Amino acid sequence: MSLVELLPWRPHPEVWILVVTLAGGYWWSIRRLAPYYAPAGEPPVSPRQVAGFTAGVLVLWVVSDWPLHDIAEEALVSVHMVEHLVLALIFPPLILVGVPGWLWRALFEPVIPVLRAVTHPMVGLVVFNTVFAVTHWPPVLAVQNQSEWWHFLGHLILVWSAFVMFWPVLSPLPEILRLSPFRRIGYLFLNTILPTIPASFLTFTDSFLYLDAYPNPERLWGLDRVVDQQIAGLLMKLGGGVILWTMMTVIFFRWAAAERNDDLASPTARIDR
Repeated sequence: MSLVELLPWRPHPEVWILVVTLAGGYWWSIRRLAPYYAPAGEPPVSPRQVAGFTAGVLVLWVVSDWPLHDIAEEALVSVHMVEHLVLALIFPPLILVGVPGWLWRALFEPVIPVLRAVTHPMVGLVVFNTVFAVTHWPPVLAVQNQSEWWHFLGHLILVWSAFVMFWPVLSPLPEILRLSPFRRIGYLFLNTILPTIPASFLTFTDSFLYLDAYPNPERLWGLDRVVDQQIAGLLMKLGGGVILWTMMTVIFFRWAAAERNDDLASPTARIDR
């Protein structure tokens, strides 16, 4: 399929509805629910949280709407992989950071025990990596690419599994404690290893595995099918790894800074100074 044939604008109303619902619900909640749920005497939401949520909604819109989604669905496996990496590894952390704890509690207070069980680190590790692998299994991808609504459902399941995985790292609720910095780093490290298995199949095979999902022999920008698939495999392993290793690095340096501040604040440190 040529670039000219692929890029004519096509509406994605389900994406618009989702984006408007998220943005509108966020601002409505801050205005209407904050007086009942937000801690007294504190701003209901910080500038950092607003920036995080806004960035999350924007990246969701960019990768789920025309033209990136159309390229991912109709032409390039590699662009499809970029879309999935953003939905799984960038969008959920931004939303977890952007939504204040009091709003999460207002949404999930009746089911916090269930949420605590679902977001257990072992559950998150298994659920996310299973969903991520199955999502890229050729027959599953073929079904998604043949139906816009199946594709939308597949993305919802992928995003849900990513929230389950990231919750122990970024939990905004004191009722569901975050892992310690050391355990967070180890947990994220495990999530960089497991995608190696499906990524290896995409990177090292000499045949195109997604013929049912991408039956048209013409490739966008003249990119060979197998090369496109190999790029997708490299993105799954290296692109996802870069995102998670960046998170691990940030956690480590924040942990080191907190330890240093604790040492300086200790009575012994004050006496020494």
